[in-house]
Amino acid sequence: MPHKVVRPPGASRSRSLGWLALWWIETFVVHGPGAVQGEPIRHGDEYSQFIVDCYALDGDGRRLVDSAFFSRPKGCNKSGLAAELVLLEALGPCRFDGWAKGGEVFEFLGQTYVYAAGEPMGSPVRSPFVRIMATEEGQTGNVYDQVYLNLKEGPLAELQAYGLDVGLTRVLLPYGGEIPPSTAGSASKDGGKETFAVMDETHLYNTPGLRSMHTTVTRNLVKRKRVDETWYIETTTMYAPGEESVAEQTYKYAQAVEESLTALAEGRAPKIRGRLRMLYDHRWSDLQNLSDLDALEGAIEEAYGEALDWNSKQGLIDEIFDPRSTPEASRRYFLNALTEQHNAWITPAQIAGATSGMPGRGADEVAAGEQIALGFDGAQTDDATALIGCRISDGYLFEIGIWECPDGPEAADWRVDEVAVDAAVANAHARYDVQAFFADPPHWIDQVERWEREYGDGYRAKASGNSVVKWWTKLDTKMSMALERLHDAIAKEQVAISANPVLVRHLINARRWSRRGGIVIGKEAKGSVKKIDAAVASALAYEARAQVLNEPEKPAPEMFVPFKVGGSRRR
Repeated sequence: MPHKVVRPPGASRSRSLGWLALWWIETFVVHGPGAVQGEPIRHGDEYSQFIVDCYALDGDGRRLVDSAFFSRPKGCNKSGLAAELVLLEALGPCRFDGWAKGGEVFEFLGQTYVYAAGEPMGSPVRSPFVRIMATEEGQTGNVYDQVYLNLKEGPLAELQAYGLDVGLTRVLLPYGGEIPPSTAGSASKDGGKETFAVMDETHLYNTPGLRSMHTTVTRNLVKRKRVDETWYIETTTMYAPGEESVAEQTYKYAQAVEESLTALAEGRAPKIRGRLRMLYDHRWSDLQNLSDLDALEGAIEEAYGEALDWNSKQGLIDEIFDPRSTPEASRRYFLNALTEQHNAWITPAQIAGATSGMPGRGADEVAAGEQIALGFDGAQTDDATALIGCRISDGYLFEIGIWECPDGPEAADWRVDEVAVDAAVANAHARYDVQAFFADPPHWIDQVERWEREYGDGYRAKASGNSVVKWWTKLDTKMSMALERLHDAIAKEQVAISANPVLVRHLINARRWSRRGGIVIGKEAKGSVKKIDAAVASALAYEARAQVLNEPEKPAPEMFVPFKVGGSRRR
C-alpha cells in the first residue's frame, strides 16, 4: 500500500510521550467548525501512530523529531490535526519529565492520567510561543479557527478563569506565552521566541515571501531548541511540480533523509551529515487510469486510509469525474500523487510500476557470475557520476555506484573519488560476466580508454564502429534511439528497476528536450542541481544489453589434438 513513513533512527512507539498526548487530545479537544463541531476527537490507528511518532524519545527522554511532515489528499483533516498539536504544545504535557515507576498521575482540569511503570511522564512547556503560519494577510486559517473554537467553547475554555485570553488575532496563555497566527510580514518581528510552529498546506508556499517566512521561522526555532526542544509540523497535499513550493523542497529533503538512512544501514557515508530528525508520513495512490471505476475506488481507499471515515467515496469519485477537473489535478488533490511536469521523460507512476516490489539494494540482488551490461555517465566536480548495471536475461537495471556532488557549502571543494569509481568498475568485472560496457567519455576519456584496453576484448557488443566502450551521448540521433528503447520498456512495464531512491530520483529528474536528431534528455534547466546522470547511464546499460542480444554468442574455442602425419595417434 502506498503509505511511506520515515522516522528518525532509534524512534520507537513504545518509548513516546505520544500516548499521553493522545489521552490529553481525546479528553480535552473537540472538532472545529463544520458538521461535527464541538464533538470530541477520536483517532484511529493511523492518525494515532502519527502523533505517537511525533513524540518519540531517545533513551534519555530527549525528543527525536524536530520536524514532521504530514501529506494527505484534500479533505483529510490535516489542519484539524495540526490544531490539536497546537493546543497540546500550548497547554498540555508535551515534554519529558522523567520515567514513571508506575502509579504516578497527571492531573488537568479535573481529569487524571495514571502512568504505567517505565512510561515517560510529561509536563507543559514553560512560556510556550506557538506560531500558526497563514498564507495571506488578514487570514487566520483553518488551524487557528479550530484553536479559537476550542478555547472559547470546548473543555479548554475553563482556562479563561485562570487568565486565558482568547482573541481573533492572538491567544494569551494563562501561565505565560501566546499563540499568534502569523503572515509573511509578521513572522520575523518576534525575535525568535517560537517553541512550536505549524505550516499548513505548504504546497501553497510558492512565493518568495512565503518561502522566506518558512526559512525565518525554522531558523528561529533553533534559539530555544536546547532547553525547550522546539519543533514544527508541515501539512500538505501534493505540490505542483516546478513551483518550488516549500512542500516540494521538503519532499526532496525527505528523499535525501531516506537515502541517508539507507546508506547508514549499509555502512556507507550518508548524504546528510547532520542528525536525521525528520518524521515523514506520506499516503497516496499511483493510479493512472482514472476511468476504471473499480481501480479508482481502490485508489481512493489507498490514498485516504483512515480519512474515509469522514469522507464520501462516491462524492470523491463524482469530483474526479467532473469534466471541469483535469486528470492531473484530480490525481494531485484526491490521490495525493506526484504529477509529472509537462516535459517529464518518465512519469512518477511509470517509475513506480517499474520499481514495484523491487528491492533498493541494487547490485546485491544480482547473483555473482550473471551476465550483465554496464552503462556509465559522469562528471568530475559539480554534478554526479553513475555506473549502472543491466542484467542480460531480463533487463533488470540496478545501481553499482552513484557518486553525487553534495548540496551546500561542501560542494565548493568536492571532486568525485576517481579511485572509488575505478574500483567499482573493476569489482563489477570481477563479480559479474560483463558482456558490454558503454560509457560517455567527456571528463573521463583517459579512464574510459584504459577500461577499453583492460576489458574490451571480452565484450560481445561495440559502442561504436571505432570503439568498444566509448559512447558519445552528444550524438543526438543515436542517443535518442537508445533513450526511446528504455522509455518504451518502462512505459510498457517490460523492465524492472532497482528501487534505490537515488536512481529513482535521477530518472524522475530527467526532462525531454527536442533536438534535430530526436528526443533526448537533460536537466530541467542549465545549472540545475537536479541530477540525471544515473538516468543517462541506465539508458546506456539498457542499450548495451540490446546490442548484446543482437549479437551471436561467441563460439567456444575448438580443442586441437595433435597427431603424427602418416601414423596413428598414440593411445
